[in-house]
Amino acid sequence: MTKLNYAATHNCILQEEQKLTLQPGLIIEEAKHMISYLSNILFTLKNVILKDGFNSIEEEIYFFKHIKPQILAKVIYYNKIYRIETTSPTYPNVLLEDYYQKKIDELMTEFKIHANKTDFYRYYKSDRTDRDLQYFTLGNINFLNGINSFIFEIDPLFSTYYDYKIARILSSEMLYNYFLVRLCDIQNITNCKTNNMALDNALQWSESQNALIELIYALYASKAINNGNLEIRKIAVLFQGLFGINLIDIHHAFHRMKTRAKSRTSYLDKLKTNLEKYMDRE
Repeated sequence: MTKLNYAATHNCILQEEQKLTLQPGLIIEEAKHMISYLSNILFTLKNVILKDGFNSIEEEIYFFKHIKPQILAKVIYYNKIYRIETTSPTYPNVLLEDYYQKKIDELMTEFKIHANKTDFYRYYKSDRTDRDLQYFTLGNINFLNGINSFIFEIDPLFSTYYDYKIARILSSEMLYNYFLVRLCDIQNITNCKTNNMALDNALQWSESQNALIELIYALYASKAINNGNLEIRKIAVLFQGLFGINLIDIHHAFHRMKTRAKSRTSYLDKLKTNLEKYMDRE
């Protein structure tokens, strides 16, 4: 591997994000901070890679398929939040609700036009690897393929073009989730609160975000809520409202769980062990 510790970089980003409130009065300044923070990380990564290169093709593919897109996606995400919140209506809530709903519609239209019908999107979502060498190594950009014009603005020494496409997919998923949370707050949706009671900061999730994501997917896979007729994002919104936290990397976190070296269900294993110990004490 390169001199950079990817796991440590990821953990630093998560720790920085855990400081965020994403509250309406603070989100603009928080988004500005995260744009700067993440851009500096990308700048550091770029300098190390330009200096040291990669130790193998496998490392290069891993970096441009997994590491860089995750960070770049968050830069795009926070930049869009900044732009959206600095142009949002100040009052009343009915205008805000219409504003965020229109943003969701725009996001879905963009997705339908630029993502879900493309060969690359199908390739990425199906977890294929047969074209990784073409998509995620440097020097393979074909400018004659009619790709988007922004490609002429990227640094060919630090992008394969497709790393950016993955970042756009991930940022759209995070942004969609953000809009749902905002609408939930505005509408005071009952399933974002427990028994219609206003929750304060008394309820706090004390495990990791990955643990909560694992639990959310387990509930979804077992059809424990609404007989399985509630989608992942809405279950996530429910838990975010309950604990006052923001989960912004759900899809990719789940895919990382599938390739864990030990147990893929480490948190559920922990729950089972702790419950059995508790039963034995009774």
